[in-house]
Amino acid sequence: MKVTHILIVLSEHGYWAEELVGPLSVFDERGYRVTFATPTGKRARALPPSLDEEYVDPPLGRSVTTAEVAALGRAVDGSSRLDDPLDLSAWLPERPYTSAPDHLSKLEDYHRSLERVDSDLRQYDALLIVGGSGPIVDLANNERVHDLLLAFVRAGKPVAAECYGVACLAFARDWDDRRSIIRGKHVTGHCKEYDYKDGTGFLGTDFVMGPPPYPLEYILRDATGPDGAYHGNFGKPTSVIVDFPFVTGRSTPDSFLTGRKLVEVLEKGLTRFGW
Repeated sequence: MKVTHILIVLSEHGYWAEELVGPLSVFDERGYRVTFATPTGKRARALPPSLDEEYVDPPLGRSVTTAEVAALGRAVDGSSRLDDPLDLSAWLPERPYTSAPDHLSKLEDYHRSLERVDSDLRQYDALLIVGGSGPIVDLANNERVHDLLLAFVRAGKPVAAECYGVACLAFARDWDDRRSIIRGKHVTGHCKEYDYKDGTGFLGTDFVMGPPPYPLEYILRDATGPDGAYHGNFGKPTSVIVDFPFVTGRSTPDSFLTGRKLVEVLEKGLTRFGW
């Protein structure tokens, strides 16, 4: 019997612990196999505030991490599970500049390499991009991550993303038409009411998180276009949207539900939820 295999992409600049352990706990309960990947093969680390149940989130004015989730996060972050992740930079090719010598031959090599990636993906059943502030730095506009997303979409396999990880979906585009892969789709993601202001934020793994460099809600509203929609669901305890092949979670409280809905997509054929 084939075991369901999930590829989980993490930022090297810090992930939010619950946004990993939420879905991961669900996958572990189902007996799924999990493989981790990072942009350059470095070990991912949890953002320190995400492991602290006493950290007060400025926009919400309260802690967003329970003692139980903080303990789960510390257990995973301190374990060997995240050691030796796949190196996306070694796996996926880099698109050559048009100014590069022998551009045509390099571009053909690039596309041949992408065909090999399509073949590699046969072992995976779904992709999850974990959120937190780190993805802003090394995942959102990472063309290798975009190519990975496009490969999963071509294969008709589900893609889940949380919080600022959803930005990757907005920016992933085929170079022929330049349209986002979520155009015409319904998604959720970090809403404007959750954004930090100037002078707030926290120390990440190697940078200070203050106000985000872009308002994700606005980007998602534009990327989905006139036939899709962004759903912030501000004021509601959770916000998870399924519009196959995408499963998107707004922020930290939506992590466990994101994992459960991805399981329903894989096991029950769920194609729509939350809108």
